[in-house]
Amino acid sequence: MSPPPAKSAAQSLPDLFDDALNPAPASPLAQSHEPRPEPIAARGDSGGGYSAKDIEVLEGLEPVRKRPGMYIGGTDERALHHLFAEVLDNAMDEAVAGHAKVITVRLDADGMLTVTDDGRGIPVDPHPKHPGKSALEVIMTVLHSGGKFSGKAYETSGGLHGVGVSVVNALSERVEVTAWKDGFEWRQAFTRGKPIGGIEKLGPTRKHGTAIAFNPDPVIFGDGVAFKPARLYRMARSKAYLFAGVEIRWSCDPSRIQDQTPAEAVFRFPNGLADFLAERIKDIETVTPEPFAGRYSRPGESGKVEWAIAWTPAGFGEADGFMQSYCNTVPTPEGGTHEAGLRAALTRGLKAYAELTGEKRGVILTADDVLAQAGSLVSIFVRDPEFQGQTKERLSSADAQRLVETALRDPFDHWLTAQPKVASALLEFVIERAEERLKRRKDKEVARASATRKLRLPGKLADCSGNAIDGTEIFLVEGDSAGGSAKQARDRKSQAILPLRGKILNVASATLDKMGANKELTDLLLALGVQAGSKFKEEDLRYDRVVIMTDADVDGAHIASLLITFFYRTMPEMIRSGRLYLALPPLYRLSHGTKIVYARDDAHRDELLAGEFKGKKPEISRFKGLGEMMPAQLKETTMDPSKRTLARVTLPRAEEAVEALVEQLMGRKPELRFQFIQENAEFAVGDLDV
Repeated sequence: MSPPPAKSAAQSLPDLFDDALNPAPASPLAQSHEPRPEPIAARGDSGGGYSAKDIEVLEGLEPVRKRPGMYIGGTDERALHHLFAEVLDNAMDEAVAGHAKVITVRLDADGMLTVTDDGRGIPVDPHPKHPGKSALEVIMTVLHSGGKFSGKAYETSGGLHGVGVSVVNALSERVEVTAWKDGFEWRQAFTRGKPIGGIEKLGPTRKHGTAIAFNPDPVIFGDGVAFKPARLYRMARSKAYLFAGVEIRWSCDPSRIQDQTPAEAVFRFPNGLADFLAERIKDIETVTPEPFAGRYSRPGESGKVEWAIAWTPAGFGEADGFMQSYCNTVPTPEGGTHEAGLRAALTRGLKAYAELTGEKRGVILTADDVLAQAGSLVSIFVRDPEFQGQTKERLSSADAQRLVETALRDPFDHWLTAQPKVASALLEFVIERAEERLKRRKDKEVARASATRKLRLPGKLADCSGNAIDGTEIFLVEGDSAGGSAKQARDRKSQAILPLRGKILNVASATLDKMGANKELTDLLLALGVQAGSKFKEEDLRYDRVVIMTDADVDGAHIASLLITFFYRTMPEMIRSGRLYLALPPLYRLSHGTKIVYARDDAHRDELLAGEFKGKKPEISRFKGLGEMMPAQLKETTMDPSKRTLARVTLPRAEEAVEALVEQLMGRKPELRFQFIQENAEFAVGDLDV
């Protein structure tokens, strides 16, 4: 993350209020980030400044090259390898459909990556809706084209948007497609999404299938970005686990290998996910002698499920447990409905077995208890799955949850009842996890309870797991959406999250009765473990630091101002002791190749464009709020103590001046605010310069 401005982290309370109501370019808190209108005369109301000729229409694959992040999630190393995933998914679709048995992946010395399958081959006959073009050329150059929409060519498939291989073509410096089809070999080359001549008919052959060779465009990904053999190797091996009927052959030029990745390998796993899990848990003690594994096909309909689960008291390396899920061989790292179905089926199954055997403690079980120390793999094949986004990282199909629950329900019940000793051992292991969870929660409540009253925590508080107060911090976050991202980005041991609903009550102009009846303020006090006013005791605070984290816009600055007013009026001792901070989230993300920099506001963005990105055209994304940021981005820029910058709220020596300013800007008399605006209007930077 690019460091914040040179402004001191120790910001005074008057400065913060002044910034919030009087935006200035130097303020990271409250600057208006909306584009400032031009004067009417400059805009040209006659229409000369903005007309039809200013409307740009992107055609063909131009949108992909213009905004690659919309299609593959960015231009970093992860996005680069997503190109390989798109091509490999097409080959796997041929295998799953029963038309291909062998897939070959080869990385050459020059960085060209080739994926070959022995399937039916891409069609090469003329396309009826695109005169003069073969079906192959249409597939490679037209978005939303392919054979997976109708369900006639593929019952299930990983590529359902019709943009996969055309996106690869658009973002590659060169692509060569070879099709062995209808007794002949056909070939066509492309550069940056555009064909180099027409399709060539090379000669007769008995082969059938498709080969796609491509190398990424350095203009898009940067000169230093290249395929990593180790990552390609792992991706290819994972695919082979997902479909027992396929063989994947891997080869890599030795000059490209810089680690222990083998130059050649053959992947074929007849037991599918069971083999995958066996590889993951080898030499690890397990609760049951054999994993719970199986396969299910929905009678008379499309829909298949495969699963493998093992429980271990030792954990899996750095993690207690893990869950990996797939849909139509596509990894879904963010989970989704198929994972929800797995969790529900296993939890209900163990609860039912506990009831069957008279184990009353089974009622306390939750899905987290059941899977806390489990290694879980689930793969489903369904027609027309629904994903969140083109990168398909989360499955949202409601039917997938029902399918997985149906698939696992009876097999899990039979697996438990067929081996009572094993089932009892598993049930006892899971119940112990539940009892440990309840004990930890109780111990934490006792350890962190206020000395003067029984602790009651608001339900929406995501508390930290550490018992010691030193080093802990609570983030007061604007809205449930931002709270969800913050909960995923936090360090659970030391960071707590409390989402607040919009703008809290302005305590400077509210009565004590209103303050006492306000739920947001009540929840805040409960979470902090303190009482307001004269009953405040610093030793009762349940956290070392309190961090206000709001959006990097004017509304966010207003909410921060209201919170600072609350703390100043009800517990100024907390500010004096240096416990109150402001987070400084960015407003923009600038990326070019592998370089990613964050800008706190418009001025900082312009500074970066003129400096670090001078002469380049980076992709610029504006965050509409904290809730729009991915958890990893929020962690990197705002929450990770090793990378973030916080602004500490302090009080100057002349606190009488602070009280006067608070009363003037936040008090009950609007005429005082009007007077302040009149006196300071010349310093304001507003949006009304017309």
